[in-house]
Amino acid sequence: MNFLNVILGGLAALSCGLGLWQWLAARRFPLHRKTAMANFAPAVSILKPLKGCDATTRDSLHSWLRQTYAGPVEILFGVAEETDPVTEIVRALLAENPAASARLVVCQNPAGANAKVAKLAQLEKLARHELILVCDADVRVPADFLTSFVAPLRVENTALVNCFYRLANPATNAMRWEAVAINADFWSQVLQSIALKPLDFALGAAILVRRNALAEIGGFAALADCLADDYQLGHRIAKKGRAIALCPVVVECWDAPMHWWSVWQHQLRWARTIRVCQPVPYFFSLLSNASLWPLLWLVASLATTRSFCGPLTAVFFLLVRILVAQNLQRRFTPERKLISPAWLVPVKDCLTAALWLGAFTGNTIEWRGRRMRLRRDGTLAAV
Repeated sequence: MNFLNVILGGLAALSCGLGLWQWLAARRFPLHRKTAMANFAPAVSILKPLKGCDATTRDSLHSWLRQTYAGPVEILFGVAEETDPVTEIVRALLAENPAASARLVVCQNPAGANAKVAKLAQLEKLARHELILVCDADVRVPADFLTSFVAPLRVENTALVNCFYRLANPATNAMRWEAVAINADFWSQVLQSIALKPLDFALGAAILVRRNALAEIGGFAALADCLADDYQLGHRIAKKGRAIALCPVVVECWDAPMHWWSVWQHQLRWARTIRVCQPVPYFFSLLSNASLWPLLWLVASLATTRSFCGPLTAVFFLLVRILVAQNLQRRFTPERKLISPAWLVPVKDCLTAALWLGAFTGNTIEWRGRRMRLRRDGTLAAV
C-alpha cells in the first residue's frame, strides 16, 4: 500500500506539473489579438454546409453576412434537401441583405458517409475564389473577423489558417461540463502541443485554405468518408510541407440546450475520433488528468496512513487544477466571464477518465441521429 501511495503521489505531481505547463503555454499566446494588414484583402469564398436549425441559427448565419471586409466575399449555403427548415432562414437573410454575394445551393445526392463534407465537395466546385473558408452552422463571428483571419496568408508557404472556438451559451450543467473541456482545456492543450512541434492538424469551427493546397490532397471529395474531416484536412496539407497558422481571434459556437446524454454522446464521439487520429498521444493523455490522480491519491492516503502530508498535498494539487481551469476559462472569454462553476472541474476530469476508457472499448458513434461505425483508418460506415 505504501508503494501504491508513492505511485499515485507521483502521478498526481506529474499531472499537476503538466497542467501548469499547459497554463504557461496558454499565457504566452496572444489570445483575442486582432490584426489588420493594410492592402491585403484577397477574395474569399465561404462555404457553409447546413442541416436543421434552432433558435440561435439565424444570428449565427447573419454574422457572416455582416462582415466589414475590404475584399470580395461570396457565401454559399449548402443544404441536402429543399425542405430542410434552415432554408427558410437562409432565404429570409438573403432577402434582407440583397447586396451580399450569397446564395442557397441544394446539393443533390451528396456522396459520402460524412454528410457535411459531401456538401462541401459540391460547394467547392461552385466557389469562384482562390481562398475557401469552411465554417460550421453554429459559428458566430465579429464583423471584422475576416480581416484578421486572412492576415496569416501573407506568408506564402502558409496554406491553411484556423482558430480556436468557445462554447458561448452553455444553458445546462451538462453543457457547462463540456465548456470546461473546450473553454479551459482544449485550446490550452493545443498550445501545449505546438510547443513541441508545429501544428499539423486543423480545428473545425472555421478553416481558411488555399484552393491549390486543397486540390493537392484531392479536394473535399477525398475526405467525404472521414469523421475527423477537419483533422484530416490539416494533417494532409501539413504532410505536403505546407504551414498551418493559428489566428488569435476566437469564434463563438451557439447551440440549443443539451442535456447529459446528448453531451455524453458528443464527447464520446470526440474521444473516439481523437483515439483514431492520434492513438499513442491519446493513450498517454490520461497521465495529464489533474483531478483523477490527486483524488485517487487522497483516497489511498486516507485509507493507508495516519499522516496528513499525503492528503493535504493531494488536496493542494486538486486546488491548483481548479484554479488553473477557472483562470483559463476567464482568459478565453473576451469579457473574462466565468461560465462553469469550480465544482464541475473535477467532475469533468472524472468523466473524462470514463470517456478515455470508452474511447478504447468501442468503435460506434451517434452523429445527428445516425449510428455509425468508426474504422481504424478514421473513415465511417453506416450501422
